[in-house]
Amino acid sequence: MCTYSTARLCRVLSVTRASGERTAVVRDWQSKRWPVFFFLETEDFYRDYNSMIANGIIFVREPKVESYGTVAVFKDLYGNLWDLIELAS
Repeated sequence: MCTYSTARLCRVLSVTRASGERTAVVRDWQSKRWPVFFFLETEDFYRDYNSMIANGIIFVREPKVESYGTVAVFKDLYGNLWDLIELAS
């Protein structure tokens, strides 16, 4: 799904108190009805979204453009919900 090379293509997004912007994003996510606690950040949303679909990943929420970026929700093998997100510039 995500390929690593010398360039950063995607990463698991970690939220800490020191990252105020990301903390605000998480609060916004938590206010929605999706109980998502895992975040996979990408630099090319549609590349990774299409690759994940081609590899059988199940998305439970289609892509949506929000104020903080483009996001879609998918399930992992254990039923955990993840956000695939490309943060807005």
